[in-house]
Amino acid sequence: MKIIVACGGTGGHAFPGLAVAEELKRRGHDVTVWVSGRDIESSVMTAWQGESFATLAKQLSLKNVLSIIRSIIRCRSQMRKQKPDALLAMGSYSSFPPVLAARLCGVKVYLHEANTVPGRAVELLSRFAQKVAISFDFTASRLKDCETVKTGLPIRDGITKGKRFDFIPANAFVIFVTGGSQGAHAVNELTTSAIIMMKKELDRRAGENKRPLYVIHQTGVADEGRVIASYASVGQPSRVHAFEREMANAFASADIVVARAGASTCFELAACGKSALLIPLPTSMRNHQHFNADEFAKKGAADEGIQANLSARQLSRYLLDKYDRPQYLASMSEKILALAMPDAAARVADVVEGR
Repeated sequence: MKIIVACGGTGGHAFPGLAVAEELKRRGHDVTVWVSGRDIESSVMTAWQGESFATLAKQLSLKNVLSIIRSIIRCRSQMRKQKPDALLAMGSYSSFPPVLAARLCGVKVYLHEANTVPGRAVELLSRFAQKVAISFDFTASRLKDCETVKTGLPIRDGITKGKRFDFIPANAFVIFVTGGSQGAHAVNELTTSAIIMMKKELDRRAGENKRPLYVIHQTGVADEGRVIASYASVGQPSRVHAFEREMANAFASADIVVARAGASTCFELAACGKSALLIPLPTSMRNHQHFNADEFAKKGAADEGIQANLSARQLSRYLLDKYDRPQYLASMSEKILALAMPDAAARVADVVEGR
């Protein structure tokens, strides 16, 4: 089969799309990956060794109407050249022009929704889909006019195969902070302050058996320098990068992860069996990150922190509590690992193949 996988917009949509594209390619299909063409996608697309196409899709808004129309025309023209048998769209605004173009060209459409609460694109486009693959059971109740199949969320290849960074002391307590591929300013500010408070408290503790503290922090471009300077000012050992290129090793090294609650992050944490404090983005569309975090928190697989109610002092105390109670983290790790769906890419590929 000739298959187009439309993904992108953010790493949270691109990584799962590429995982399915790789699976379909392994099965012998001719696969082309369509992305919007944003700069943020370039670092993600380095992992793809096949054909790709930039749709130039824009966010769904009135000011972008002309750009969206141009993108639909561009996609239709390319689709007529490629003559695919099927299109898999992974959600977000980057799905909109490819799906409408597929509809105009008579190409079968399959969708995937990563989050608990469907985004506007998937909600609007689901009427054109043969099936919609979903990550959470909850999502089916929000997509009643189409056929849904629970597949879980495909995660990037190799994310579970990392090894602890050898430069981190063997007995260190490691906190990994990530706001996603683009960073999260509020999370960066909150966690940096909290970890500095935590370090000062640990420095006051006596005893030779005290575990050293180490921080891995993915900041996004805007905050990288400030976060590096903050940790350096108190002598806190850390690895800080705008974009962490060794995510598998970062997860493998962590005792606890502080992160946003995007679906990709949630399912990568599950696959790696990592204890986590999830801080949902308060402005996420339809508050979907809260519902993602809540699905995990209800099962004891993660804790949820509400950004508006969480101070640096409270976060510092939370992290100190986990430092002092490794048995709690071990229990959380077991529960989140039980939610992993390591064969999600294969399940989505099955849907596209019509199984």
